[in-house]
Amino acid sequence: MNKKKELIPKLRFAEFVNEGEWNEKVLGEICDITNGKANVQDHVENGKYPLFDRSEIIKASNDFIFDCEAVIIPGEGMRFFPKYYDGKFNLHQRAYALIDFTCSGQFVYYSILHRNALLSQKAVQSTVLSLRLPILQNFPIEIPKNKNEQQKIASCLSSLDEVITAHIQKLELLKDHKKGLMQNLFPQKGERVPKYRFLEYEKDGEWEEKTVGEVYDFKITNSFSRECLNYEKGKVKNIHYGDIHLKFSTLFDITKEYVPFINQEVSIKKIKKESYCIEGDMIFADASEDLNDVGKSIEIINLNNEKLVSGLHTLLARQREKKIEIGFGGYLFKSDWVRRQIQREAQGTKVLGISATRISDVKISYPKNPQEQQKITSCLSALDDLIKEEVGQIEQLNLHKKGLMQGLFPKIEN
Repeated sequence: MNKKKELIPKLRFAEFVNEGEWNEKVLGEICDITNGKANVQDHVENGKYPLFDRSEIIKASNDFIFDCEAVIIPGEGMRFFPKYYDGKFNLHQRAYALIDFTCSGQFVYYSILHRNALLSQKAVQSTVLSLRLPILQNFPIEIPKNKNEQQKIASCLSSLDEVITAHIQKLELLKDHKKGLMQNLFPQKGERVPKYRFLEYEKDGEWEEKTVGEVYDFKITNSFSRECLNYEKGKVKNIHYGDIHLKFSTLFDITKEYVPFINQEVSIKKIKKESYCIEGDMIFADASEDLNDVGKSIEIINLNNEKLVSGLHTLLARQREKKIEIGFGGYLFKSDWVRRQIQREAQGTKVLGISATRISDVKISYPKNPQEQQKITSCLSALDDLIKEEVGQIEQLNLHKKGLMQGLFPKIEN
């Protein structure tokens, strides 16, 4: 006969270590569960209070129907993440509000968040994944008997959430700052100088304007698919267009990126010497389903004496003679005016594509003084470093929160 596992968490605050096991309940025993109105969507414009709809999107609503502590759970979707809210709000009929708790409502929120995977598994498939009221009413939840322990756990996790939120807000501010700099450190359409210029270069005159084809020559790339690549061993590394879209930095330093090798059994004899990347090369992804990503690019700034080639659905551009300093090209091809031109040159319906011929017609401009190019690059790369650092901190905090939740709640077999 299987022995029932004790409902005791791995981590426990010192003042509660002798409190014994937690109680096992279902949501219907500890709160009321209700949904909203079908026609609430008609009242969202110019409203004062938030509306929680089926997808947990927050809008504004004039006629609030709740004024209380609540845990909001969307009734449809892919993952049913809860939201804790305390105040006046409205509710769509395809969202649920857990209210009138007999225990700490904030604790209930974190408990559901901790067991969100199980909640999603219990959803039923119709046109979309849906949660039925009986599923929520009978959803299991483990609760400390002492309400002070419930609140201590909730306070601990909410304090951590506040730190995470502060870092997310800082990240958004940094991204907004970078966006503004990118708009002002590069000339817009019809301009020959940027709006912002470092003082020491204000008298350097207009920027040089050329087409991409006048500055860059395009080299032959390969078409190796993912099946031809691995992350363990090989002599030559390969840039896949999907990695440009998803993970590679604007300034590509091979020592800081996770880049696949070409499988050793795949012949590389036909790769010409000029097709191997060199520092200063630009690599473009030539295909995307999203207009914002078509022609997305990286610049190779450090190869660390490793061999690298540009692969499937990529375009490899190399300067005919050095006009653009290493690093400047990476940001130049992310500037507003250049990106808008590339997007206009894209062709296709479901999948958009860009060719070397069409990119060659795009106009670019750059300072004649290489030191000005370097100054702009240093400014933007320093900001990118701050953004990466902030992203890393948020990732670490979320990992810490995940580990903390695993310890603060009893381990339950789903």
